[in-house]
Amino acid sequence: MIKNLDEYNRQIRQDLTLNALLRGQALTLKTTWGLFSPRAIDSGSEMLLDYLQIEPTDHSLDLGCGYGVLGLTMARLAPQGHSLLLDKDFVAVDYAEKNRLLNHIDNASCLLSNGFDQVPSQQFDLIVSNIPAKVGKEMLYIYLFDALQYLKPGGSFYIVTITGLRQFFKRGFLEVFGHYDKIKQGKTYTVARGIKPER
Repeated sequence: MIKNLDEYNRQIRQDLTLNALLRGQALTLKTTWGLFSPRAIDSGSEMLLDYLQIEPTDHSLDLGCGYGVLGLTMARLAPQGHSLLLDKDFVAVDYAEKNRLLNHIDNASCLLSNGFDQVPSQQFDLIVSNIPAKVGKEMLYIYLFDALQYLKPGGSFYIVTITGLRQFFKRGFLEVFGHYDKIKQGKTYTVARGIKPER
C-alpha cells in the first residue's frame, strides 16, 4: 500500500533522466511513463547501434524515434550530416526535441509523422528503426516500401526486431529490396538491413 498518495502522484509525474554512453557518445535523455522503455535504453536499440555502419556525412532518418535514442546518436556520429527523427506519438516527438536541445545537437530535427506520411521529398543515406512488433504486417510492409522510396541508391535500411519476426522481415526485404542481410541474431533481438539497389 502506498503511504502518501499525494507524494507518489507528484513523483511519478516527474521526468525520468537517463545518462547513456552510446557508440562512444555521452547523452542525457529525459523520458516519461507511457513512452517505450522509459527506465533504461532498451537492449534492442543498443544492439542496432553496435552494428550500425554510418559515415560522418550521412543523412539519416530514425523511424519511430521514441525519445530519440537512435536518431540523436546518429546525429552525433555523423556531424556533417543531418538526422531526422519521426514518431506518430506527439509525446515521443516532444521528448525527442527536448533531448535534442538538452544535448545541444544542431544537426537533427524532430517531426510528428505516421510512418513517412509527413516527410518532405528527399532521400537518405541511412534509415533505422527499432520496429514495433504489434503494428500488423500491412504497416510493416508500408515501412519497407517507403524506406525503399526514401533511400538513396546504395542506402541502407537497418532494423532491429524481436527475433520471432526475423523470417517475416527476411521475406519482406527480399520481396521489396531484393536484398536481405542478417547482421546479428540474438535470443531476443535480430539486427538486419536491406540495401537499395544502385540501379
